Amino acid sequence: MKREDDETSRCVIEVERPADFDRFWSGNVTALAEISLGSRLIPVPERSTPEVDVYEVIYRSADDLDISGWYCVPKEQYLTPPYPGLLLTPGYVSDPTLPKSWAQLGYAAFGVAPRGKLRSNSRFNPGYPGLLVENIVDKETYAYRGFYLDALRAVDVLASFPEVDVNRIGVYGSSQGGALAIVLAALAADTVRCAVSGAPYLAAFIDSARLTHSYPYEEINEYLRLHPDHESLVAETVAYFDVVNFGTLVRCPTLVYVGLADDVCPPESGFALYRNLSCPKHLVTTEGSAHDAGSYWVGAQVEAFLEEHLSPEGPGEGS
Repeated sequence: MKREDDETSRCVIEVERPADFDRFWSGNVTALAEISLGSRLIPVPERSTPEVDVYEVIYRSADDLDISGWYCVPKEQYLTPPYPGLLLTPGYVSDPTLPKSWAQLGYAAFGVAPRGKLRSNSRFNPGYPGLLVENIVDKETYAYRGFYLDALRAVDVLASFPEVDVNRIGVYGSSQGGALAIVLAALAADTVRCAVSGAPYLAAFIDSARLTHSYPYEEINEYLRLHPDHESLVAETVAYFDVVNFGTLVRCPTLVYVGLADDVCPPESGFALYRNLSCPKHLVTTEGSAHDAGSYWVGAQVEAFLEEHLSPEGPGEGS
């Protein structure tokens, strides 16, 4: 295992940031805030335990879609609120986390299911593969616009629960979830106190598609083989969704971990993201690890990082 070593300098990738990047996203965030949350908690006793209550959450997001997820919270007879909040973001093909293990550690934990997943509104379901290239030539209708906003809205939902300490909310995910963790830390910078991003996907889209022939990035290669005349439009669109371009907006302490043998999300793309982060940051690389990014070894560090920054005694933002 290596930490912040010279691996970050191999095959240096640069991502161009659109001049109106901030304006595009501030407009989307403003429009999202005008939509009523309409959140509902539905108890799921068959999934609950003596220590943890489990709920299905349903809330309203962009494009008038209902989004769902799992919410797990410690029972008050075992742990007194308020609890630190932890938002768990999903991978590309995986279903959202049912985060009972995090609730057992004392977190109010929300595994969000952006559009197309779990019980979220079925009017949007491009499939997997499919999501990455859905409307990829138009930033206003590109699939990840709504997907990012669904995850962002989940931060508001988690912060609205009375048992959650709004000053102690973190985000954590790997692969697509790692990308979402960065996006949320950037767009909800006033709320998110720390972020963990493992094997970050959606970083340096175009270069990643050239560096690997594994899915999901192979979807871009397939699309461009069918539509070679769309190459410039694709590059123009994905620049607005590239997590490298969100890096300068992140202010909270952030942990990034990368597997040096990752053939799904090339490590060079993770390093590009890490270099562009302007916040207190820490990088862990694991030799020989593929898309799991060394999670077996890194897991304890993730838990320690979250506890450090979300516990009542933690140093908080900017440490």
